[in-house]
Amino acid sequence: MGNTNDLRSRMNEKYGRMSKNHKILAAYITDHYDKAAFLTAAKLGEIVGVSESTVVRFAFSLGYKGYPGFQKALEELVQNKLNDAQKLQITHERIQQSQLLEKILQSDAANIKHTLETIDQTAFDLAVDTILGARNIYVAGIRSCAPLADFLAFYLNLMFDGVHLLHTNSSSELFEQMVRIGKEDVIIGISFPRYSMRILKAMEFANNRNARVITLTDSIHSPMNLYSSCNLIAKSDMASIVDSLVAPLSVINSLIVALCMKKQTEVAKTLDTLEKIWEEYQVYEKDEIDSVNDSIKIHYADIPGERK
Repeated sequence: MGNTNDLRSRMNEKYGRMSKNHKILAAYITDHYDKAAFLTAAKLGEIVGVSESTVVRFAFSLGYKGYPGFQKALEELVQNKLNDAQKLQITHERIQQSQLLEKILQSDAANIKHTLETIDQTAFDLAVDTILGARNIYVAGIRSCAPLADFLAFYLNLMFDGVHLLHTNSSSELFEQMVRIGKEDVIIGISFPRYSMRILKAMEFANNRNARVITLTDSIHSPMNLYSSCNLIAKSDMASIVDSLVAPLSVINSLIVALCMKKQTEVAKTLDTLEKIWEEYQVYEKDEIDSVNDSIKIHYADIPGERK
């Protein structure tokens, strides 16, 4: 029990046998589930005109272990339906300014904890093995997920040849960058609500070319899983205009470290080569911080007008 996708069908199925008060609750939730998801049992009862205990019994009657489980189902139901303006309003209503820092950090910590408890270790291991065995690795993520894709691709590039970070403003541009993808390749698609149709199309295209598909998304019910052979699930819920991508980033960090452990020799050689290149071309010389004695070593040689 507790599958959020059938919440409304549960209410419809049981509606004919419901008491008068339960029917009132069901009608309100059907019409206003975007608001009900963020109400306490007491507040929901007050709005509808029933007692708090009636609200709790209603949750039990639908198969949930209590009101928190029912409320969680509602929150997951509406997370794809809220626009940014609605999220901003909910944040303003639920969190006082003085509590903002604490509440947001607590929410991020809860997302990581939930991800740790629910992520599929077998899927994670499969993702590692799939990436290790790929000829080319394509990484796709747009809008708020673009930094996650960029971060992942940066570290993959230290370990592998043939890493392609897909940059796109259109589906046609995506396909142009993926035109040679094939059965020896893998694509890692990153998308969280609101889901990206462009990323979904890219994964469909890769699947049709017999490439392996890995997704990083928020739910087993995410449309991003339609074409994937390996699903990495990370919780991203936050009733705010800002997506909570802390847990997805932690999963990416874990993926990078696991791959580094499998490719220790190659990574060490790459880093050693980079150190020599940085030194030869003075990449960091102009603004280097001396961490040994905590003093800042600034080089003025190439700065016009500065003393030497």
